[in-house]
Amino acid sequence: MTDRTIRIGTRGSALARVQTDEVVRALKAAWPKVRVEVVPIRPDGDRRKAAPLQSLGRGTFVKGLEEPLLKHEIDLAVHSAKDMPSTLPDGLIIVAYPPRKDPRDVIVNRWDAEFEDLPSGARLGTSSPRRAGQLLSIRPDLKVVPVRGNVDTRLTKVGEEGYDGVVLAAAGLERLGWTAKVSDYLDPGMCIPDAGQGSLAVEAREDDSEMAELLAAVDDRHTRVTVTAERDFVEATGGGCRVPVAAYATEHEGTLRIRTMACLPDGSRIFRSTTEASAAEADIAGRRAARALEAKGADVIMYEGRRS
Repeated sequence: MTDRTIRIGTRGSALARVQTDEVVRALKAAWPKVRVEVVPIRPDGDRRKAAPLQSLGRGTFVKGLEEPLLKHEIDLAVHSAKDMPSTLPDGLIIVAYPPRKDPRDVIVNRWDAEFEDLPSGARLGTSSPRRAGQLLSIRPDLKVVPVRGNVDTRLTKVGEEGYDGVVLAAAGLERLGWTAKVSDYLDPGMCIPDAGQGSLAVEAREDDSEMAELLAAVDDRHTRVTVTAERDFVEATGGGCRVPVAAYATEHEGTLRIRTMACLPDGSRIFRSTTEASAAEADIAGRRAARALEAKGADVIMYEGRRS
């Protein structure tokens, strides 16, 4: 066991601290004598609160932790796996995926109504084109309005002028102990979660074998397999930079079932596909799922800009 104090970088939000504490508890359970220092870091995305979330791009919040990791200012960084780009900077690796929490999206609304019972014209807050496109494809009568901020900030919007409800990740509310606030859990078949949603990813330097050995005790094989397949899909489709994409994998008896989706943010066009692959080939299963989605016709919107 290492004699050094392990410095773990985290964003400063309540959810980020809870996620980091989850990793710290698992690490200390496996290695009771380990010494840990939690280092709060404020990424650029947290400072630019007025900027639209999509303008920041996937990885904005992650990069702020990766830079001090590469500079040896911290030893580990704890991220929401869904925030991570499909390609990591040279010299960094994901050393652990702790057990995944509920990957579903949820709705919290002023009526405490299920999605199908929301009144026509209800205004739902989300800055996720993935969520907006899928929900509007089913309920085009709803209104989607942008919202930013931490989970608690977005929850306070419910019932305020312009917001009848918000769409959030179930895992965040679960980790914060706020599941009683949920009005409806959205079935993954209807609203496919973001790749990695509900999972944490612990990042370390590739040359730090000591951290890799310690964090192996925190790594959950099932989560690693499914999230690896989902991230492979995102990489194969260009990271969703042209249109919103989603992937959600489940594993049963060595077989992966991967649900995928691509849509336009207004819900006017949406494509879905489900493929199966061996869990032993998780690192390439996402690419096969991407090709299957393209075969359903999704390439028309996924690569339209590239062809023009």
